Amino acid sequence: MTQNNPRLGILLMIATTFVFAMQDGISRHLGGTYNVMMVVMIRYWFFAAFVIAYAARQKGSFRATVQTEQLGLQLLRGFLLAAEILVAILSFVYLGLIETHAIFASYPLMITALAGPFLGETIGWRRWLAIAVGFIGMLIVLRPGAGVFSPYSLIAVASALMFAAYGILTRYVARKDRAVTSFFWTGIGGVVLTSAIGIWFWEPMTLADSGWMAILCVTGALGHFLLIKALEVAEASAVQPFSYFQLVFVSILALVVFGETMEGSTILGAGIVVSAGLFTFWRERVRAAKSARLRSRTPPRSAP
Repeated sequence: MTQNNPRLGILLMIATTFVFAMQDGISRHLGGTYNVMMVVMIRYWFFAAFVIAYAARQKGSFRATVQTEQLGLQLLRGFLLAAEILVAILSFVYLGLIETHAIFASYPLMITALAGPFLGETIGWRRWLAIAVGFIGMLIVLRPGAGVFSPYSLIAVASALMFAAYGILTRYVARKDRAVTSFFWTGIGGVVLTSAIGIWFWEPMTLADSGWMAILCVTGALGHFLLIKALEVAEASAVQPFSYFQLVFVSILALVVFGETMEGSTILGAGIVVSAGLFTFWRERVRAAKSARLRSRTPPRSAP
């Protein structure tokens, strides 16, 4: 049952971003040593077991919980997220955690931009302006035309676009399916895709890295569990802005553990992107509150 405890929801969201940041650091380590497809496949084996167990604990029958009339779209969502994780880890390895996340932070703006043409949502001029400003910030991070531009940055852009497309599909299927149903098929679709491909890239791991792989699997399940709990105790609009804490935690991890450097342009561009994203969150919340007030003031229609 959904509660109304924004403070607890915010704390859970911050904890979620910390766990996901640690997960990204482990993914970077393992992805730089072993085939990325195998790493993602093993991660999805554990994740699929988690979503099956979670769906089985819901009220009602398991079949009713996972039943959907949009199986093709649900599987496509799962495939898309698995592919996005693969691309993201490649970006961690070749570009680094800091720059990848600075670019990836633009995905909420991409979702807002795509929601108009694909979902029929009305996007006001203020949010369009925020989207434009956010993409200027992303260009500052990318530095196209500069001598320091890295073509690996395009991998991070692809990751953000893929996650935005996944977000759009998630909103679309939510019109008919429950969140737990979508969560289940996200894991099932991902494990089918990664197992079909990743099994061909199997290679032995050292004992130490097997331990890191186990921690990666656990943090993946723990992160999603904390996210679910955050959304159970507070509204998404209240906790979602705090998801940007992941950029902070990832940057600290990258600087301390991996010896990455933080360029001034990356800090500036990421700051602009995050500010634009926070503004769009705020505008969406204002618009939703206004719509709710208008609905409450509209008198019910009399029966004919």
